[in-house]
Order: sequence, then C-alpha cells, then structure tokens
Amino acid sequence: MNLKPIEAIAKAVLYEGYMLYPYRPSSVKNRQRFNFGVLYPKSYSEETGSDPCSLQTEVLVEGDSRTSLEVRLRFLKLIDRSTRNPAGFASQPFQQEPAAWQEATECEVVMPICNLQALAATPAQLKFDSPAREDELQETNSQNTIVRKQVSVFGSVTVTATAENRGVFKVQVRVENLTLPDVSSKNLNRDSALLQSLVSAHVVLGVTDGEFVSLLEPPDQLAESAANCQNVGVWPVLVGAEGCRDTMLASPIILYDYPQIAPESPGDLFDGTEIDEILALRIMTLTDEEKHEMRNTDERARALLERTESLPMEQWMKLHGTLRELHSVKDETP
Repeated sequence: MNLKPIEAIAKAVLYEGYMLYPYRPSSVKNRQRFNFGVLYPKSYSEETGSDPCSLQTEVLVEGDSRTSLEVRLRFLKLIDRSTRNPAGFASQPFQQEPAAWQEATECEVVMPICNLQALAATPAQLKFDSPAREDELQETNSQNTIVRKQVSVFGSVTVTATAENRGVFKVQVRVENLTLPDVSSKNLNRDSALLQSLVSAHVVLGVTDGEFVSLLEPPDQLAESAANCQNVGVWPVLVGAEGCRDTMLASPIILYDYPQIAPESPGDLFDGTEIDEILALRIMTLTDEEKHEMRNTDERARALLERTESLPMEQWMKLHGTLRELHSVKDETP
C-alpha cells in the first residue's frame, strides 16, 4: 500500500484535537484531552456505559480470486509526564498543574496481506500489544528531570469477508481494546483510562487487483449493499488521487471521498476548528510566558511555534486568501 498520497490526511485525523489553541497544557481547553476515536479498556467502557472499547468498519470490494487486501490500524498511545527534582524526591505533577500533561506516540498495527477469497473462507485475526516504557530527559533550563511513562496496551484486529454477489465482497474490520487495567475500573479515572486507550484510532485499507466501492456514491446496483454496511465509530471514504479506488480511510472524523489538505497550509495545527491564518496570527500574539510554556511542555507544540514564528511573508500572503478557479458567467441579458 502506497501511503504517501494520503499521509497528510491520515496525520490530520491522527492529531485532530491533540492540542488546542492557545497550545498550553495549563489552558482550560487542554486540561482535559478531547480526541475523536478513543477506544477505552473494555472494563472501563462497561463501567461508564458510554465510552467505546471497539470500532467496526464495513466496506465493499469489487474483486476476484487475485484480489488481495491490506489493513493497517493506526492510533496514538499517550505518555504521562512528571518531574523529579535533583534530590530525587518522589515525582510531582509536571509544572505543578492539577493534571500532568499527556504526550502521545504514534502506533501502527499492520495485518498480513490477505487474499480476499481466502479471507471469505477463513477470517483473520491479529492480537497486538504496545509494551510499557519509561524514560527520562533533562528539563530545559532546569536541574529537574522529566519522567515519561507509558503503560501496556493490548488489542486485536479481526478481518472477515463475505460474498455479496458475483464479484463483490463485504469486508469487515473490527478493532478491540483488550487492555486489563491494573486497578478496578471503578477506581480508574478518565486520565488513567486514556493512558490505556487507543486514541484517534482509525483504519487504512488497501486493495490490489480490485477496487473499493464508494459508500457515499455507490453505483445503483450496489446501493442496497452499501446501505447495509454497518460502521460503528468510524466512516470509510475513498482517499488518494481523485478517481482512484484502491485505498480507503475509515475515519472517526466525518469526511467526504478524496479529502485534501489545502496546499497553502504550512503544517499541522491540531485544532478542531482549524483556520490556518487566524490560528497562526493568534499564535503570534501569545505572551513570552505563554510561548515559554508551549515550547517546554510538548515537542509538537514547540515545532508548531517555531514554524509559525519563521513563516516568510509570501506564506502569510498565501494564508490570507487563494483563488482556486475561475468560471465564466453566461450573459443572460435579454
């Protein structure tokens, strides 16, 4: 699967809501993380009754005995941060905030490539785990040590296929969070549950010697089959070059077929209401103290700040407005 043409879209989905303007952990909007596509541990999901622990996508594929399918699960795994002073005292919340800032690392689970007809005979399942890790680094302009901790996360990806009619298959991908919390789910708060969750989970599907069917605009003869596809927590759309039907993105964010990132956008802004020019201008108005916090708390926030501060004038002019195309207007004067 060639992911390069869809990488920008997949990244935007992955980091949607990761950090919101004004990009400081101490701001009210960032004290409680809000992400789309969070799959919580099953016991926590059952306890709350509203937080999902699984997702499901169903798509249609036109193919034959040669058709093969590739499935990739992508998600963020959160990292808890705290500081340790030079005397080695017990870790305290990072920057003395009520809740420590949670960074994130990208994770990807790749299913072995499956023949579509073989998949129709025998479903495929892959169980995966992301092990616990802990590392330390020196805090900038301080003697304190930053402690970054990840906990273990377990899950499974199950892929099945059924023949709808001649030359058309329905493919189902189901992802489940199988992590068992170290403590009772009744004692597991939301921040702790997020550390054991798949965050911004989405699925990328690729097909060789076959074609996906648009669920938004299916051909008439497949309209009923498309309507019967059950998607829970995600919605699949065609991605890549306009007209290509070899790649689909099952996204937790509502998209249309062939979504594109505006070429004028200089990089990720993460914000759910992303309007590049307005956010970039607002970043430039942050105080020195706010910029200092933004720089020293999160690597991606620091990169965002440095990129915005170094934007050349021609890039600012592109953000101010772009004329996409012109259409002639027919003179209807009598």
